[in-house]
Amino acid sequence: MEIALVRRVPSFVGARLILIAYAGQQVNLIDPRKPLYNILNGIGSAILAYIAFHPFQVGLVLLEVTGTAISVYALVRVPSQGEKNC
Repeated sequence: MEIALVRRVPSFVGARLILIAYAGQQVNLIDPRKPLYNILNGIGSAILAYIAFHPFQVGLVLLEVTGTAISVYALVRVPSQGEKNC
């Protein structure tokens, strides 16, 4: 079954965003406590979650919706005492 180009391009972009955040964190270019990391992860996960709904793929939906929720929570939560969210 051929996946339409209109689905492959966003899927590729979403995966790249997640991988950029991960690779950047692994080589100490992106701090996972800073907003950029969670923005890249959140947008990438949201794109892949949308793709996973059509056709519905329960494992991928669970993974990507959870990843999006965690990234959004990390962006909007109030830092605790002594924690900086710069």
